[in-house]
Amino acid sequence: MIHATAPSTVHLPEGDWPTALDSLCACFPRIPRGQWLDRVRRGRVLDARDQPIDEHTPYGAGMKLRYFREVASEPTIPGDEVVLHEDAHLVVVDKPHFLPVVPAGAYVQQTLLARLVRRLGNPALVPLHRLDRETAGLVLFSAQPATRDAYLRLFRERRIAKRYEALAAPLPGLDFPYVRHSRLERGEPFFRMREADGEANSETRVDVIERGPRWWRYALDPHTGRKHQLRVHMAALGAPIRNDRFYPALQDREEDDPGRPLQLLARALAFVDPLSGRPRQFRSARSLDAIA
Repeated sequence: MIHATAPSTVHLPEGDWPTALDSLCACFPRIPRGQWLDRVRRGRVLDARDQPIDEHTPYGAGMKLRYFREVASEPTIPGDEVVLHEDAHLVVVDKPHFLPVVPAGAYVQQTLLARLVRRLGNPALVPLHRLDRETAGLVLFSAQPATRDAYLRLFRERRIAKRYEALAAPLPGLDFPYVRHSRLERGEPFFRMREADGEANSETRVDVIERGPRWWRYALDPHTGRKHQLRVHMAALGAPIRNDRFYPALQDREEDDPGRPLQLLARALAFVDPLSGRPRQFRSARSLDAIA
């Protein structure tokens, strides 16, 4: 059986519950018992041998269970992912705006990972890096565990060149290319980042591709990969990325507007393939708004 998302794992704590189901209900009190029972009856809770448990499976302290996250009502995200490359080791995908890469919050099946597992029939797929849900463009996936670390090292050792494009307000007072260094830390609320005093842990090279009267098209080359790095850096320079709902100020939560996506695109990736030794380059076919 192929599941669309990787399961979560729990080890049951010490207790005196008669069944594993009873222990699960105690461990996750916000999930109704009826919901756990439904998952169990549909084979969505597995034991350490990857066999489905049933409602009578005896409890055991430290018992390992794996379960598949589900949400009651999951919004459908418009837009299709485009597979640009697929081989035995690597998959390269062009992601639409608003689609999460992995399950989070209200999204389980409507994620890039889940869509690809269903489409390619490969439950071993794992993203090698992440894009914000609001950002469109290129994402690399490892297709098998045996060669995964070879590709992960490209990111750990900063041996992969990443090029983003963004639309933002003009910055006529800067000399380009301009390099932004700063220290990024968690902000408030928890999902935002902020610049803070201290040694820099992030770096972005900013250049201008096209100038318009209201918006400029920028090339952004991140040397580091901090969460929301490009969005925070552009906002700090006085040119927040167009349609950014998080920076510089958090806007009221609204439904996604397909007509107003964040104008940030992961345009290109380039690296030397760690298996073949050959240079590889990939480029998104998506486009941002025209500048005016």
